[in-house]
Amino acid sequence: MRRVPPTRIRAWCEGRRIGPAARQGDGRSEGPRYTQAISFRAFSFLSGRYPGFLEAFPQPPYPGVSFGELRTLTNSSKRWLYAVWLVLIGGFAVLHALHLRADFPNHSPWYMDWAKYTDEGWYGNAAIRAHLTESWYLPGDFNPAPAVPVWPFLEWVLFFFTGVTLQAARGLAVAFFFANLLLSYLLLRSRGSRWMALLALTLLATNPFLYCFSRLAILEPMLIAFTLGALNLAVRLPRLRRPAWASLWIGLLFALMALTKPTAVFLLPALGWSMLLPLWQSRKLLVRCALTAAGVFAGAYGLWMELLVRLGLLPDYKYVFIVNRLDKPPEFYWPLIGLWWSFHGGLWVDHILIPLAGVVVLGAALAWRSAAARNLLLDPVFGASILAVAGCILFMTCQNHPQPRYFAVVGFFSFFLVAQGAGALLGRAAPMRKPAAPRPLARLLGWAVVGLAALAVAVNGAWTLNYAIHPEYTFVDAANRLTQYIDKHPNGNRLLLSISGDQITLVTHLPALSDDFGAPGGSMPDLPAKLAFYRPGWFASWNDLDPGTLEDIHSRFSLEQVASFRAFDDPDRNLLVLFKLHPLPGGQVRSPAEQNLQIPLAGDKIEIPVE
Repeated sequence: MRRVPPTRIRAWCEGRRIGPAARQGDGRSEGPRYTQAISFRAFSFLSGRYPGFLEAFPQPPYPGVSFGELRTLTNSSKRWLYAVWLVLIGGFAVLHALHLRADFPNHSPWYMDWAKYTDEGWYGNAAIRAHLTESWYLPGDFNPAPAVPVWPFLEWVLFFFTGVTLQAARGLAVAFFFANLLLSYLLLRSRGSRWMALLALTLLATNPFLYCFSRLAILEPMLIAFTLGALNLAVRLPRLRRPAWASLWIGLLFALMALTKPTAVFLLPALGWSMLLPLWQSRKLLVRCALTAAGVFAGAYGLWMELLVRLGLLPDYKYVFIVNRLDKPPEFYWPLIGLWWSFHGGLWVDHILIPLAGVVVLGAALAWRSAAARNLLLDPVFGASILAVAGCILFMTCQNHPQPRYFAVVGFFSFFLVAQGAGALLGRAAPMRKPAAPRPLARLLGWAVVGLAALAVAVNGAWTLNYAIHPEYTFVDAANRLTQYIDKHPNGNRLLLSISGDQITLVTHLPALSDDFGAPGGSMPDLPAKLAFYRPGWFASWNDLDPGTLEDIHSRFSLEQVASFRAFDDPDRNLLVLFKLHPLPGGQVRSPAEQNLQIPLAGDKIEIPVE
């Protein structure tokens, strides 16, 4: 921070100018004469803003107020300001933990995300089955735990204390969100001022997008937590007594990231940058730390793969990647279209802060010749944030199917960019190299960034508060009513076939199978084989019937539509329709080679469209 000469400080207090013609005496005289031009409040502010301010006075400038009391008053006002700020952040953070059984907020801009229909049940189904049945593994069904074992393992442990409930699963995700706030503060505080770190936390806690997706029992909150934990260690490596041991933990955390969600590989450049830059001046230590982290990751992940091979679960591991490999457009330029949609998808997070983060990065790049811009771009946290955002965009471009929930990682690191940019422009960031005093234009731009961030906080805070105080429970009600109907109208096997089956099981404990995904190879390579083995008594679909699914069901059953239940707000998925499955007489098996099974047949009662 810039230190102001005592002569200039005294001149400010006297209200006079300092220049070549000004008398440059030592200025020693009675204290009150120095403060004729400023109030006590202004004096307190200046004494807190500029180091050496109080030391410029030979005696206390206000009668009856000592230097110690002045410092205490200044620090006390700061403490009160930070206390109020922390209460604001904490209040919005707590909102995430309320009404955990409620729907993903209806009529939001992210209504089309599939996670609220399926993902909470899919990725936790191993833990759910382990507590409700005899085994975590259901042959022939979707078993993602071999590829993403960390989340179901933690849920499995949690359910011993809470039972299998939707609130417990979502509470675990919210706990990771709280951890993410703490880890974000520690990460940014290591590189800048307290207010800059609190600004980032304010953006995170008040954002309605993160409010919605941080309350779902999905993989992103935990992935962010492990990423932030690894980054916190990486940027502190030069200051640690045993950096090699810290590198061991970084490697282990990256293994947990990869076992939480395989797309964590796209975050590896960010983690590598945060290790490389702080240790660049110590190349031998850098190599040793990098090799340690890489070796631990390879060892941990390799042991897990060896275990999967020995247990015969490698096909289930591979299947998770197969079902996420979507068809690409035939045009050769499809990556450009995918890149555009991935960039544009960032607006799902925030219409103010995401473009502002881009402007901060672009501005720093264009102003590379200035010391402040170089310091910012060469800051390990700032650079890692850019690479994390770029990695996520690259993944969604390759996937060519961006879903809103994928942008939760983008949101976190984009908000870091905004906060660090504001800190650098206002001269409060912790520079890596030679400090540079901010110029008036830079300070003006810094306050503009802070002003836009404050505007976003005001709008987002009101939006988030509205979601929090108006919970709806349409899906939970629909799942309970569906289960009650099944229990009151027995139809053979109390087993539901549905794409949202695992989600319903999490809510009501009704046993279910997935009609969309299965197990590769083996004795049940497709849905007809699974139907023949499990013989479910019920089927549920959203709004309409898929012709392919109808063909598979028709191989052994006829369908009778018996009930429907309103849930959620997506016009394509807001009606959960329940069918009874009636086995064909005499164990008959229909063949699609002999007749068209993709249309309603004799014996069916289907009132929703087949399309």
